[in-house]
Amino acid sequence: MKTKIRNIRLVTCAGDEVIEKGDILFDESGILDYGPDIETGTGLEVINGEGLTALPGLIDCHVHLGMDCSPDPFKQIAQDDESQTSHLARKQGQEFLEAGITTVRNLGTRYNADIKYRNAIKAGHATGPRIFAAGRPIVMTGGHGHVMAIEADGEAEIRKAARTQLKEGADLLKLMATGGVLTEGNEPGSTQLSEYELSCACQEAQNANKTTAAHAIGNEGIKNAIRAGVTTIEHAYLLDDEAVALMKEKGTFVVPTLIAPTLILDHTQGIPSYMIDQVTELIEEHRISFKMARAAGIPIASGTDAGTPYNYPGLLADELALYILEGMTNLEAIQSATITAAKTIKSDHILGSLEKGKKADIILVEGNPLENILALKEVRTVFLGGKSVYQKEKSLSTLRVGLST
Repeated sequence: MKTKIRNIRLVTCAGDEVIEKGDILFDESGILDYGPDIETGTGLEVINGEGLTALPGLIDCHVHLGMDCSPDPFKQIAQDDESQTSHLARKQGQEFLEAGITTVRNLGTRYNADIKYRNAIKAGHATGPRIFAAGRPIVMTGGHGHVMAIEADGEAEIRKAARTQLKEGADLLKLMATGGVLTEGNEPGSTQLSEYELSCACQEAQNANKTTAAHAIGNEGIKNAIRAGVTTIEHAYLLDDEAVALMKEKGTFVVPTLIAPTLILDHTQGIPSYMIDQVTELIEEHRISFKMARAAGIPIASGTDAGTPYNYPGLLADELALYILEGMTNLEAIQSATITAAKTIKSDHILGSLEKGKKADIILVEGNPLENILALKEVRTVFLGGKSVYQKEKSLSTLRVGLST
């Protein structure tokens, strides 16, 4: 059945388009029409959206389904069996949907549980957001995140690992270019997979028409990953002018995850001291690097690193608030979680904006996120593929006008 939402603010993310009072018409086939006052005919479900804002479903480009957000999540993920990881991943998928996040790019889960969850959703055996799944990351022996990863060294092993993940059904490959905060004994800024090893994995992904994401904190590792041809740099704590110029040249995207280190310092109880020490040393440089990338016009896509300490599903609006604190406008921040994020996952032809022909992934929020970005946390209703998959208790019933005859 077709649904029409009327009298609603539309933040379309199609360029800078905002319609202060308009209508949107959609069904399970996609968005059919939108505008200030559209003709829709009869036989519709009509919803009064007065006082609300409609936006494209939000996209979190960096999550870890199956990691429990505890003070030491790698310790947990090393202990959990496959059923525990899978159960947690499904629970978190529902939490993302309830937060208005209709698409996630999952960048590392043990047992390829994210790939299996994605497949279950597509087969109609489970509910959850659209998942772009990397499954197990590819790391050097003993590298960052090795508890959930494939360890590989040298060209032959890297190619084998990449092909293995692609065979398993990965939508993209996750690579560890540097050490990381959560892995004890790793120096976050140290290089790990070499430029040549990274390029081998990127070549395999390209051959399969897939993308790549590189965890990269230290400056040399960041540049290795850019030169190797990765699609996105994750975190990008320590940029310099050369790294920014390389990203500009290669068309590389950045997914900053500013909230991840912020939460570690805001909630220190139980977090291992080595994590706190490393984040304390890096956090200001991280913010500076974000501003460098933005000033240079590097595409910035939103991602939270959900699953890391105290980083629960649904904190994307808080991530965007940090972007605004560091200089983005509210609309730019929203675009980083919609159309730019959709470009990151090579799906902007179907996702990321409210336009005719695109998937009807639509969220309704209370208030105006163009004035207060945290209005994105006040989710009233979520449509995924034109179907209502979440509604705040009694919200849709109070908004529904009924059938148009």
